[in-house]
Amino acid sequence: MRYFRRFRMEFNFSEHEVPDPELPPGYRFVAWKPEDLDRHAVTKFACFRNELDSQVFPSLATLDGCRRLMLEIASQRTFLPPATWLICRVGEGSNPEPIDCGTIQGLANGRDAGSIQNVGVCPDHRGSGLGRALVLQSLIGFQAAGLRRVFLEATAENAPAVELYRSVGFRLIRTTFRQVPDQSPTASD
Repeated sequence: MRYFRRFRMEFNFSEHEVPDPELPPGYRFVAWKPEDLDRHAVTKFACFRNELDSQVFPSLATLDGCRRLMLEIASQRTFLPPATWLICRVGEGSNPEPIDCGTIQGLANGRDAGSIQNVGVCPDHRGSGLGRALVLQSLIGFQAAGLRRVFLEATAENAPAVELYRSVGFRLIRTTFRQVPDQSPTASD
C-alpha cells in the first residue's frame, strides 16, 4: 500500500473578497451545459492522466474513468452548475476549433458550504494563470448560490496546486492520508 498526504482546505467568503478572474488573451470560460459532460471528461483526462493525482485516484488515469466520474458528479442532487466551468483556447489560423484546456466542478454540500472537485489544467497551458482563473470563477458561482464556505482537497506533493489555493485565500484545516494499492511491479512480475 502507498499513502498520499492530502490537505483539506477551506475558503471563507467572510474572510476574503473574490477578485474577478482574468484569462490571458485567446482563452474564454465555457459555462456548464449538460451536453458538455463529455467535454469535461475529455479535458479532465488530458489534465490528469500522467499526473500524481491519477495515482491517488485511478479513475483520473483513463478516459472511461473520467467519464464515469463526470457522470457521477453531474448526477448528484448537490451538483452546482454555476461553480462548474471549462476554459477553452479560442481557435486560431488554420485550426479555428476551440481547444478545451481547463475544467472545474462544484458541489453544494450543505446549506452554507460547497466543495470544488478536480481543478485541472492541461500541461501545455499551465503557468499562465488558468488554474487561478478557474478557481476564482468557481468561487463566484458558489458565492452567487449563497454559500459561505468552500472546501477542496489537494495532494500535498502537488506544491503548485497547494500554493495556488493558498494564494487565493484557502487555508489548511486538516491533513489526511489516502491509502492506495501499490501498483509497482513485484519481483515475480
